[in-house]
Amino acid sequence: MKNIGYILLKYWVKIGLHLYYGKIVVSGLERVPKDKPVLFLPNHQSALLDVLLLAVDCGRKPYFLTRSDVFKKPLLKKFFTYLQMIPIYRIRDGRRALKNNEAVFDTCASLLGKNQAILMFPEANHNIKRRVRPLSKGFTRILFGALDKQPELDIQMIPVGLNYRTNSGFPDQVAIYFGENIPVRPLYDKEEPLKSTNTVKEAIAANLKELTTHIEDEGNYDKVENRLGALGVDYLKPSEVNGLIDTIDTSETTTTKKPFSNGVKPLFKFIFILFNLPVVVLWRGWMKPKVWEPEFTGTLRFAFALLAMPFYYGLIFTIFSVVFTALAGWVIVAILFIYNWLYVKFG
Repeated sequence: MKNIGYILLKYWVKIGLHLYYGKIVVSGLERVPKDKPVLFLPNHQSALLDVLLLAVDCGRKPYFLTRSDVFKKPLLKKFFTYLQMIPIYRIRDGRRALKNNEAVFDTCASLLGKNQAILMFPEANHNIKRRVRPLSKGFTRILFGALDKQPELDIQMIPVGLNYRTNSGFPDQVAIYFGENIPVRPLYDKEEPLKSTNTVKEAIAANLKELTTHIEDEGNYDKVENRLGALGVDYLKPSEVNGLIDTIDTSETTTTKKPFSNGVKPLFKFIFILFNLPVVVLWRGWMKPKVWEPEFTGTLRFAFALLAMPFYYGLIFTIFSVVFTALAGWVIVAILFIYNWLYVKFG
């Protein structure tokens, strides 16, 4: 029964994601082994959307290491546990709380020993900027701890690049690139744990910098990003974008590219807002002001749409069925649904 509930929830979220994003490109999924312990290591830009996108499109049923503060409320704790989320403690949770990570690492070692998959963000935080941040050593402790307990484990690290067209805007598109498998065992020397930690971190960081857009020059980040905007790059193709970054002269004055407008797209947007006015008003007036970090904009918008849009379609159907006929209700809902889908797809 638990698996049925999980599967239904997974496909509801998956359908929602494919309606929310105009395009979801998944590449390299064939590299994910089905019968080996796996640690997915993605970059982290868009809060819980990163988790959801990988949960439905990684080819495994992974456990997720998640910041502990989201488990504080009993109901949420029960729900997140159901979704196979495991709390991980950070320095901001207090030094005493960090001791709880020992039990977390033991749990992860046990899961990897059973050939399970785990997902952890090696940057240990999220940020909307298009760059790979310094990696934490937390994921190496999990890997090495598992090998200390079971040296024969063939644990595979899989770096994953998440690439959003706008990240916090709507409509949006996303590309997910699964990198080459990196076995842990050849990189781990029990006698030199520090060297092993640095070796593993460097290997994952190097792969992530190829699988997603990486602006290395943090001091000139805004200049580089503005130049990329002026060039109209496709952020769904990180290898091409990274090649362009290497050619950018930050001493040049650049301006952000202004979106081309021929009157058609603004009209499509106006019609979209008009057709979905109650939902748009609720989002902009009630939900959007509650966004506390830009990285959570997409997550909250998606969660709001996932709950609000089925209710809205049902309300429209009921009104037209009562005033006219059930057939009229179905026709109006179908037209609204198709228009919304086309707007997200091509808007």
